[in-house]
Amino acid sequence: MRPTPVIHVVDDDEQLRIALLRLLNAAGFEARGYAATGEFLLHPLPDHAGCLLLDVNLPGPSGLELQEVLRQHGCLLPVVFLTGRDDVPSSVRAMKAGAVDFLQKPVQADTLIAALQRALAQDESQRAAREAQQRLAALFATLTPREQEVFDRIVAGRLNKQIADELHTSERTVKTQRSQLMSKLGVESAAELGRLAEQRQASGLGVASLSGNELAPAPDSAPAMRTR
Repeated sequence: MRPTPVIHVVDDDEQLRIALLRLLNAAGFEARGYAATGEFLLHPLPDHAGCLLLDVNLPGPSGLELQEVLRQHGCLLPVVFLTGRDDVPSSVRAMKAGAVDFLQKPVQADTLIAALQRALAQDESQRAAREAQQRLAALFATLTPREQEVFDRIVAGRLNKQIADELHTSERTVKTQRSQLMSKLGVESAAELGRLAEQRQASGLGVASLSGNELAPAPDSAPAMRTR
């Protein structure tokens, strides 16, 4: 079971902070309050699900500076900003840095909750994507360097004979390595290998590029993903 998301409320106005915490708790959220950036940073940076509700103008480092510090340290919790005045430059800076919303006080409860729900949804989506990337990376980490070379050539459309020629080995060895890597990756066809390659590329893990003559199909080559 996933842990309950936490909304971290950083605002130096004690009355407002208490009111926000009561509102969020009453709405079914788990919320924690901090009077300043320094107080928030006294705790370990959150690595669990949630988001931040930050006042822009705080004693010491501002909410915008905290947003930047978190980004630099790899804390990717989405941020919703609150401000006591109409501050276009700050709002532009915050949104360019990835803030989910920039709200002006006083803010309606339903507007605030809707913004926080978007922030929590974004956090959940980002975490799911990172977890999928980690699972994919772990899967490919099981391949030997030679199996990785064979994989790259399969998804590039090479036939077993072509792969054997390029890697200076026998076609029988390539067939064995092909079977082994497909078993490790949990797939049963070249088409499934292709989909895995696409997922790997989309996740930012990349696939090795084949260059030079390796990119030119042999005259008798067949369509991509053939197995023989």
